[in-house]
Amino acid sequence: MEVKLWNDKRERELLESLADLYAIIKATEKLERAYVRDLVSAADYEAYRLDCPAALNRLVQSGVPATIELRAATASSSAPPATAASASAIAQCVQSFITAMDAVKLNMLANDQVRPLLHDLSTSMGKLGTVLPPDFEGKVKVNEWLAKLHKMGAGDELTDQQARQLNFDLESAYSAFMASLPTAGL
Repeated sequence: MEVKLWNDKRERELLESLADLYAIIKATEKLERAYVRDLVSAADYEAYRLDCPAALNRLVQSGVPATIELRAATASSSAPPATAASASAIAQCVQSFITAMDAVKLNMLANDQVRPLLHDLSTSMGKLGTVLPPDFEGKVKVNEWLAKLHKMGAGDELTDQQARQLNFDLESAYSAFMASLPTAGL
């Protein structure tokens, strides 16, 4: 008995694209594990020198999904800026800000400690597309820090100067975020 996974050409192309994406992700994961364990030399790792600037930017320089960097959707001008859902998202964003700032103040400065907190903060700000402007300075600063941290190893720690700057940027972003709330109709 044959099982059809698709009904038309469009569904087939979608499933094939998803399968290709899954294969790329799994192959990249295996390659990274092999490289970290020194099973693949640096020369072999860079042998094909592919010219993929968009992928390089997304995976190496930015390190965060485009959905976090850009507003997920543009709200219509007639839509109310704040709803119960956005109030919940605002509360989550405030929690993420406070958690990230507290971690820096408690000297939790290793990349594997700081980056997940900043990622959560960036994600929570991304959910506020109707409340925050797309060019909100806090989003920009957090994404810049994520890009910096993405280039570091998991065990690498921020220097005292970097920690101080991160704390300053988070405090400034939090203040700007809180100041933007009254103008958002809350």
